[in-house]
Amino acid sequence: MEITEKHIEQFLAAAHEVGDRRLTRCSSGNLSWRIGELALVSATGSWVPELRKEQVSVCRVATGEWINGVKPSMESTFHLTIMRNRPEVNVVLHCQSIYATTVACMKNKPVDFNVTAELPCHCGREIAMVPYFRPGSPELAKAVVEAMQHHNSVMLEKHGQVFVGKDFKEAIEKAEFLEMACEIMVHSGMNYNTLTGAEIEDLDKYVLGKITK
Repeated sequence: MEITEKHIEQFLAAAHEVGDRRLTRCSSGNLSWRIGELALVSATGSWVPELRKEQVSVCRVATGEWINGVKPSMESTFHLTIMRNRPEVNVVLHCQSIYATTVACMKNKPVDFNVTAELPCHCGREIAMVPYFRPGSPELAKAVVEAMQHHNSVMLEKHGQVFVGKDFKEAIEKAEFLEMACEIMVHSGMNYNTLTGAEIEDLDKYVLGKITK
């Protein structure tokens, strides 16, 4: 599929929305969007909240080759590998929202993030936790890809978060709900209740529409 000006405009709009929602700041974070056999990826060193047309890299999903002369983010390896492994994923968002990153930097990190009904419904029952590796390193890419095999939302220790979705809305929604959950946890003084297994099963059946009655 050919990349059009409309595709570029949509990608820039999504990147700016990530910034408007304060999900990432300055040059932290990166964004990608699969379009057929190609993917748009924010350029290395670019500021996602202020991303410009000339800072959008066009890459081949299958090989990682960048074909428009714009070098992609140093995290593009895990973006494109996730897309290769999961054909239903079209958007990968790496961000560093304040409360979620605060939790990712804690010495005693929570295991269960299900403080509201929205969290398991939109982010998944479990949030994977990836140990710290240098940003852009092969070790980080490998760890993120492995975590994303069975999760849709991943926390990176002392770093940030990664989310996947079928479109921009779904990926951003995950980021917003995990940020909200972490804000609640921090404001509670890390003294909070989480949903029980039975309550999550109930949400799975009735809110997610697996049983309609």
